[in-house]
Amino acid sequence: MSALASTLATIWRLASPYFRSDECWPGRILLAAVVAIELGVVAITVLINRWNNLFYNALQDRDWDTFVSQMLYFSVLAALYILLRVYQLYLNQWLQIRWRRWMTRSYLHRWLDGARHYRMQLLGDAADNPDQRIAEDIQLFVDRTLRIGLGFLNSVVTLLSFVLILWGLSNDAPLHLFGAAMTIPGYLVWAALIYSVGGTVITHLIGRPLIALMFNQQRFEADFRFNLVRTRENSEQVALLRGEAAERERLGSRFNRVVENWHQIMSRQKKLTFFTAGFDQASVVIPYLLVAPAYFANAVQLGALMQTASAFNSVQNALSFFVLTYNQLAEWSAVIQRLAGFDSSIAAAGELKPAESPHVTVAPEDGLQGIEVEGLSIHLPGGEPLMRADGITLSRREDVLLSGPSGSGKSTFFRAIAGIWPFGKGRVALPRNARVMMLPQRPYFPVGTLAAAVAYPAEPGIYSDEAIAEALKAVGLPDLPSRLNEESHWNRILSLGEQQRLAIARAILQQPDFLFLDEATASLDEASEEALYKLLRNRLKDAAIISIGHRSTLRAFHKKGLAMRPDGVQHRLAEQG
Repeated sequence: MSALASTLATIWRLASPYFRSDECWPGRILLAAVVAIELGVVAITVLINRWNNLFYNALQDRDWDTFVSQMLYFSVLAALYILLRVYQLYLNQWLQIRWRRWMTRSYLHRWLDGARHYRMQLLGDAADNPDQRIAEDIQLFVDRTLRIGLGFLNSVVTLLSFVLILWGLSNDAPLHLFGAAMTIPGYLVWAALIYSVGGTVITHLIGRPLIALMFNQQRFEADFRFNLVRTRENSEQVALLRGEAAERERLGSRFNRVVENWHQIMSRQKKLTFFTAGFDQASVVIPYLLVAPAYFANAVQLGALMQTASAFNSVQNALSFFVLTYNQLAEWSAVIQRLAGFDSSIAAAGELKPAESPHVTVAPEDGLQGIEVEGLSIHLPGGEPLMRADGITLSRREDVLLSGPSGSGKSTFFRAIAGIWPFGKGRVALPRNARVMMLPQRPYFPVGTLAAAVAYPAEPGIYSDEAIAEALKAVGLPDLPSRLNEESHWNRILSLGEQQRLAIARAILQQPDFLFLDEATASLDEASEEALYKLLRNRLKDAAIISIGHRSTLRAFHKKGLAMRPDGVQHRLAEQG
């Protein structure tokens, strides 16, 4: 019961925000309409059950007039039933897409807010494959929640509607054993209850392992798909290293997990299907076995027999809801666990500032002329100290070169200033409204038009084609302006040197106050590197340019230097000799 209560609380936590959001009223109206239609479907089912009695009695009595009138009546009920089912599907799908759209936007916002997507990786990627959880798990959650929720509602209302009918029919068709009538009030209801409860318990015992298996199947499928994408995106490196055999082995190993887990699902579903199929088929004949003696004893007519069988099956199906939907429930439970885990991981990434210890504070302040770093101590995720920095001011119009051996914390120092590295303590203060831009060694360009890729993260269209074309020519890419409206995967089709030139063009367009370059020209020759640094200083006259690099030639472009020692302690900011 505690596990059930916990699951229901998780479902409520995941589902309720949409129905309390700014889009709540359309969602509530659609949900109310879908529920009302479901109740209408149950009402028609009750009317059809009563129709069974009159129709089959007309057949038994060879009453042509009643037969014709009942056929017309059934046609009306069938038409209403079809109409309700069609509009229920339509409104259900409408609600699904609105609900899914809202949840997707909500999760995307939370996942991408405040570099949480990056911090989740620092936590060890506890929520694996965020792409699958947003793209697939949300869709499955919405679909299964509505389908199972409406199915459960149908079962409850059907049970309440038919249990009284079945109780009355138990009195009209008393149980006959060995030719003697036995008066057992509501015996058909008790028979349906015992049969269904027994079936539910056995089904749960057989099918319980499916929940974990379904969870793992989704994870293994997503891992395999992710690694296929990784191979495609790094196809040049794979080809250069002749790594095709290694990739086949690695991808084959990932797919073997999919196959092995699927075999376990097959085995478990085979056992479950053996029972549920037998359970379902046996339920068809049980009411006839119970009522047939009364029918052959002329205690009831054919219509009562058929109505009883219909009512018994309705009650039994309602009570057997968990038996008949167990596979869907197992899949739904796995989806709930995955979304809840993703939800918790996003929240943990947003709170990646341990309350019991100091943390890095990055905040804007008034009156500052530069970025001030005080008492900064950066740690690795495991708590090991990486580097320390104190009393540093990075002023505008300065050129600073950050140097030191690999692993001394130079790039992590940049991450701390950007506010995405949460491990450590200290204070980083930025001038209020200052524009800070980071250029990594391998820049990122979204798939889309070249103009949008250069403007990123600004909205497409914020810079004119003329301004973008001029910036591309200035950084040494004179052939690209003619392709501004071409859509492509620019990280794949451009060389790394061209990508770095494109990133410099991005900086020229966006005019940051503080520009950090983390080996952002390492793939260019020295002459090109010199030309780009001169271009940056000419175009960003009021900006501070802070670089990380290992080339000795970079010293000529920076008046000040900041050196990291192997023990992680920085030298004071000083003029370079």
